[in-house]
Amino acid sequence: MAKPVSAQGLEWFQDARFSMFIHWGLYSILAKQEWVMHTDRIPVPEYEKLVPQFNPVKYNADEWVSIAADAGQKFMVITSRHHDGFSMYDTALSDYKVTNTPFKRDPIRELADAVARRNDVKLGFYSSLLDWHHPAYRFREESGLAWSDYLEFLHGQVRELCTNYGEVVEIWFDGDWPHHPFDETNQYFKAGGSFEYDKLYDMIHTLQPDCVIHNNRHDKPLPGEDVQGFEQDLPGMNTAGFNETKIYGLPIEVCMTINGHWGYSAGDYNTKSVRNLVHMLVRSASVGGNYLLNVGPTPEGEIVPQHAERLRGVGEWLKSNGESVYGTRAGAIAPSAVSVSTRKGDTHYVHLLDYVSDSVTLKGAPASITQAKLLKNGEAVQMERSGDDLILTVPDTQRDPIDTVVVLS
Repeated sequence: MAKPVSAQGLEWFQDARFSMFIHWGLYSILAKQEWVMHTDRIPVPEYEKLVPQFNPVKYNADEWVSIAADAGQKFMVITSRHHDGFSMYDTALSDYKVTNTPFKRDPIRELADAVARRNDVKLGFYSSLLDWHHPAYRFREESGLAWSDYLEFLHGQVRELCTNYGEVVEIWFDGDWPHHPFDETNQYFKAGGSFEYDKLYDMIHTLQPDCVIHNNRHDKPLPGEDVQGFEQDLPGMNTAGFNETKIYGLPIEVCMTINGHWGYSAGDYNTKSVRNLVHMLVRSASVGGNYLLNVGPTPEGEIVPQHAERLRGVGEWLKSNGESVYGTRAGAIAPSAVSVSTRKGDTHYVHLLDYVSDSVTLKGAPASITQAKLLKNGEAVQMERSGDDLILTVPDTQRDPIDTVVVLS
């Protein structure tokens, strides 16, 4: 059985609560999201023509890390190789990689170095389990290669990421979806064999004992997987149509897009408001979840300025209210239509998300609570008991337009 992450690694991950997801690759050139090779049915030879076009001259790793830090995000997870099979780092296992473009540089090396220069942001990697380009995955019959050849490549790349780029806090796998209709109807997506997860996970936890493993399988987590994930959904929900709704008792990670797509999409103007992003962050934290918020950088290597602005807006709110998010665990007070909660021991943080009335009724608040105050300035909040309910009165003069946090102790 695969070994788990270390206790301290898992605790750090749970305390972090907010992080940046980055989907970046050749597909950004086409500006039609990261699945464009599949959705537009682009043959491999045609897609390969993007390689000599990739030259993100505006890429600045220090700026990316600064944006994450300003947003209050504790780590970054970047696509080392997405489903298109193009490696965004200087892998020794393939020539189909970023250092063979006009850019020539290793952006992940630069990102790892930028992270190492400061102590407030860490680094993790996304790795695709499927590969639309690799002959041992997609073209085994034509190439004469075996499934074992692909596994050697996949495991070898993960080993590179775990040994060549310093501390790794998360490996995020994607592409093995047991209940995805593609797996039943389209051989294009069929792996044809086991990914040998026990060996893969043991390797990761041996090389990086504090690194959590997230496999975005939309199913019950397997042994060795340290977190349960929800994609574009809050825990226990399935509005996206492919999430497992049952919660299995592991730490939780929620990944969402800042607009409507993961990879850069020029026509996507669906950028979420700061208020919406904060609400998703605290709703996730209220059930014990981390919030992995995605950006899709441009082909020039920039995080879209509007996205950076919204991220920094979340960071501004966290400057006064971060105590109610970082290091917290799932709330003990029942959520309602207007509020959720987080906690640290006997201290409870009530997030008032929607201003419907001055009075807010809390159910399940411990009887030991004797004090209520605003987190941002310590101002007292009116509180009274009505049977088993705790009623807070928070008028507009005490409200935060994004999320009013009341500390109960």
